Amino acid sequence: MRRLISRKAAIPALIVAAALALTAGACDPGSKPSARAKETASTTSNYARLVAKQPAHTLDYSPTRATKNFWIDTWGKQPNKLSYVYIQNANGQYGYYILKGLPVTYCVSLVPPEQKARLDLGQYDGDTYVQAPSMDGTYSSNSNCTSYYGEDAESGSYVEWSVGANQSYFLYSEPMSLPQFKGAVPLGKTTLADIQH
Repeated sequence: MRRLISRKAAIPALIVAAALALTAGACDPGSKPSARAKETASTTSNYARLVAKQPAHTLDYSPTRATKNFWIDTWGKQPNKLSYVYIQNANGQYGYYILKGLPVTYCVSLVPPEQKARLDLGQYDGDTYVQAPSMDGTYSSNSNCTSYYGEDAESGSYVEWSVGANQSYFLYSEPMSLPQFKGAVPLGKTTLADIQH
């Protein structure tokens, strides 16, 4: 009795046949490399030549790692450490918030923004990554990175502001006595006078 090859068994055979056909074409001395293959070979050889002539230097000390460690030591050692946020509007006027901890952007999430999922594609299926729900049960775009929020230091009130559109903010780990901040007005319930007493 004649056996028929199932569609599942035939697909790997077709893939192998296609690969052999492509390989045979590539090995054919009469075939010319494509423009893309020529450019890939050119950029690869150029990169290798430049690396050989100008190898990357190594560091004896990393100022970037030192600054990252400074950030960790500043914000990651003391619970409820206060942060001082000075906001400048389009007219050059300043206001400030005093927060418990650091301000956080809406782009930050406590859970991964994606999750692995199994997709049913009919005869075949596979794994892919899809958007995961947030802790509030909704789906966020992770694109609202210009809005920040935090906790007012004394009252525990929720505060939020946006940057961009001629508004910017400056973050410090202590109150600043710079001349431009002299007339800054409190935007939250906590004032500098509350902290100093």
